[in-house]
Amino acid sequence: MFRPVAMFIGLRYTRAKRRNHFISFISLMSMFGIALGILVLITVLSVMNGFDSEIKKRVFSMVPPMSVASLMDTLSNWKDVQNDLDKMPVITGTMPYVNGQVMITNSGLVQPAMLTGILPEDDGKVSHLGNKMIQGDLKDLVAGRFGVVLGEELASRLNAVLGDRITVIVPQATLSPAGVIPRYKRFTVTGIFRAGSGFGFDLGIAFINLNDAQRLFQLNNAVTAVYASIKDVYAAPQISEQIAKKLGPSARVMNWTQQFGEYFHAVSLEKKMMFFILLLIIAVAVFNLVCTLVMVVNEKEADIAILRTIGATPRMVMMIFVVQGAIIGIVGTLLGVVGGIALALNVTTVVNWIEQVFHVQFLSSSVYFVNYMPSQLEWSDVWRIAACALGLSLLATIYPAWRASRTEPVEALRYE
Repeated sequence: MFRPVAMFIGLRYTRAKRRNHFISFISLMSMFGIALGILVLITVLSVMNGFDSEIKKRVFSMVPPMSVASLMDTLSNWKDVQNDLDKMPVITGTMPYVNGQVMITNSGLVQPAMLTGILPEDDGKVSHLGNKMIQGDLKDLVAGRFGVVLGEELASRLNAVLGDRITVIVPQATLSPAGVIPRYKRFTVTGIFRAGSGFGFDLGIAFINLNDAQRLFQLNNAVTAVYASIKDVYAAPQISEQIAKKLGPSARVMNWTQQFGEYFHAVSLEKKMMFFILLLIIAVAVFNLVCTLVMVVNEKEADIAILRTIGATPRMVMMIFVVQGAIIGIVGTLLGVVGGIALALNVTTVVNWIEQVFHVQFLSSSVYFVNYMPSQLEWSDVWRIAACALGLSLLATIYPAWRASRTEPVEALRYE
């Protein structure tokens, strides 16, 4: 006979019976319920990971993880600060910058913007503005030529195209024989970038050469601060403390969490809550599994009594129904994991196909940052979901198995 006996009998009970196919049908539904819950949970978390990844790409391509400034308005010894940062192993790149609020006018239209001065040759060390260019080239920001790169929305609001001469007004007064007048400078539009909607980068930011920005804001050789990129953006608060200790009290270290931390915290919290909410689908299927095993125990009381009379121990009887419940849970988990992985890897294609067939659009880039369904499968989510499903399935077998082990042979066989 097949050994161990408990596993053999448990597998036997899992299959359809001649007398009661209804119980086997409920077992099958419990198995598919567990699989469906896992499939949905893996897919939803993968989609949320995809949205999170897309948002990070938009944010960190325009906003460096860290910046080091001075307690004063400007940073005059920025080259020393940059050298100190480059020597730190956690820093992957640095770049000086100058920024300030300005008003940009063109053809009678006026728009406020944050004007940022950068070194085009340093692009890629911290930011990836060059990859966002849709017209022109970032390398056209040559010192002394006073070129400017505008966001797509900002250029649209100003009716500006490549080659146009726009006026940048600095909110700093200049004394002249005619009185106090604001300072302004003419710039030539040399490029237009598109960072994507959602955070206002395309509307509120313009870029010029660092040397031109120093002349415009009258900073001489000083800069506003030094950008820095790090390997692990989520370690920015801890690394900020390390840098602050190394550079001394005169340095002011800022990181992305001060500007976008609450937003990403909300996204992370939403993902956790979604995990626990969708876990209830698996819990419902597991509850059906409990009911199924209880009915099986009631139906098999005579069989249990006979097994007890021929020497089966309560532990063996208990293991029979643990095996039966575990088999349902394991098969359901495997089906759910395989289906969830397959759907998570192809959800973008599936949604695009549905949109084409039914001529509908589920996502709009003006609302959801993207116009397609992003998905990013993380194996840590898969293992966590599978472990929770298996744990709940095994937990569901405890009461029915315990009840079966408490069956009294005399009472069960009295009316047989």
